[in-house]
Amino acid sequence: QVQLVESGGGLVQAGGSLRLSCAASGRTSTIYMISWFRQAPGKEREFVAAINWNGASTDYADSVKDRFIISRDTAKTAKTTIYLQMDSLKPEDTDVYYCATRKPLGFIRVASDYDNWGQGTQVTVSS
Repeated sequence: QVQLVESGGGLVQAGGSLRLSCAASGRTSTIYMISWFRQAPGKEREFVAAINWNGASTDYADSVKDRFIISRDTAKTAKTTIYLQMDSLKPEDTDVYYCATRKPLGFIRVASDYDNWGQGTQVTVSS
């Protein structure tokens, strides 16, 4: 089993920046890919960004491309952290942000193809 814990959310003005963290522990050797999704109340979870486990490949939703960067730390420790650097934030980026691990043969942008989820972190962008 993999455990994921998000942190770094908060309140920021439009145009500002935040960096989210997703700490992965447990059976991390089973992870193929980690992604960030976001969800507003009453809406489906929306794909934001993905990175494969060795960090060599990334993918972004069009709505965040050129503003968000996903990365992972390279320290060889028991806990690996995935980051989401969010710049030029807009009020429409306000959501709860989740990180999740993708199933081995799942689609990158489909939330139901992810099995382990964190508890989420709230991001609020004021206008």
